[in-house]
Amino acid sequence: MNLSKIAQFIIGFILGIAILAGAAVGTVYYFFTKLAAEPEKPVFAEERPKTSPSPKAQPTSSSGQSKPATTPKPIPSPSPLPKLEPGAYRASVTWPQGLILRDSPSLNAQRIGGIGYNQTLIILGYSDDKRWQRVRLPDSDQKGWVKAGNVKKIN
Repeated sequence: MNLSKIAQFIIGFILGIAILAGAAVGTVYYFFTKLAAEPEKPVFAEERPKTSPSPKAQPTSSSGQSKPATTPKPIPSPSPLPKLEPGAYRASVTWPQGLILRDSPSLNAQRIGGIGYNQTLIILGYSDDKRWQRVRLPDSDQKGWVKAGNVKKIN
C-alpha cells in the first residue's frame, strides 16, 4: 500500500511539472509571435492623401425634373506671401523630431520654442561658424537660432 502512494506521488509530480512546462512553452510562443510581427506603420495627417469631396447628385423635384444647379461661390485666392528680407529664404524642417528654437547660437542657449517636422520657417542668415541658422517663424515675428543642416530650401 505504501508503494502505490509513492508511485502516485511521483506520477503526480511529473504530470505537474509537465503541465507547468507546457504552459511556459505556450506563453513564450504566444509572446514571441506577438513581438516578432512588425507593428503597423503610423500614418500622420500630413502623409494622408488629400481627398476631394465627391460630387453630389442633383436633387430632383416631384415631377422628375432636376432642379437647376446653383452656381458655386468663388473660392478666394490665397493671399500672396509677404516679402522676405534681403538674402532670406523659406525652408521646411527635415529633422523628424523637429528643431529647438534657441535665443543664441549655442547648445547651452535658452530654449525659446520649437519648430515641428515639415513646418515652414524663414532662414535669415548663418552664424560666423556656419553651424547655426538665424530663423523667423512665418506666422509670427518670433526669431531665434536652430542647428544648421536640418532644413530644406523651398522655392
